[in-house]
Amino acid sequence: MSDQQKTARVQISETLLARYEEEGDAFIHRIVTCDETWMHHYTPETKRASKEWRGMGEECPVKAKMRSAGKVMATVFWDFKGVLLVDFIHARRTINVAYYCNLLEKVRAAYRSKRRGFPIRDMLLLHNNARPHSAAITQEKLAEMNWTVLEHPPYSPNLSPCDYHMFGPLKEALGGQRFDDDVQVENFLRKWLQTSPPSFYDAGIKKLSIRWQKCVEKGGNYVEKWEYFYFVQLCFNKKLKAEVGLYLIHPRILA
Repeated sequence: MSDQQKTARVQISETLLARYEEEGDAFIHRIVTCDETWMHHYTPETKRASKEWRGMGEECPVKAKMRSAGKVMATVFWDFKGVLLVDFIHARRTINVAYYCNLLEKVRAAYRSKRRGFPIRDMLLLHNNARPHSAAITQEKLAEMNWTVLEHPPYSPNLSPCDYHMFGPLKEALGGQRFDDDVQVENFLRKWLQTSPPSFYDAGIKKLSIRWQKCVEKGGNYVEKWEYFYFVQLCFNKKLKAEVGLYLIHPRILA
């Protein structure tokens, strides 16, 4: 990571942290965050998840090591109270500007329906700098909707609630699961999101202030080893960058 990128991470984190210190939870409770992740018809278990007791002389079961070709990309919008919208596209499609702008319309309707005590004009959108998010057409759409977008520095999964809080546990839950088709994958995610307690979503948003603080203290450097590993993958996975704008979601599961 260049010094310029580190400086940007620190400056943006300082700005957001100052707002949090001034406004408190009222600030982070206005945040709606989102991101995308691939979900495969089969995802092998992690080493930790696959450990099991066996008797003397028992052989280890044979486990598939590769993810299946069948997959669905899920986009999740959520805030401190829970999920606002989940949407899916399938293996031969990619996220583009038109698709993302259409999602924003759906999120606006969902927010008005599910957050009646929270004026939509106060909502703050936190998303990464992927091309569909940062394109001029998307910016025009957001301006038309009068939505405020919080700054998010490039190459900063450790400052994204989806990356550091949601998608890791999701991938763990997917480990060892087999699905016959896309519909089963979609139903699994919907159930997983619905059964996650409100405290799960609240904790993910509250961690933002801690993450901003750590970023400032470390001078923009990554704190954990997986964060550096993630950054290296972002830099070298050119095909993924071209298709969907840096959608590697979890250090152990390179989508």
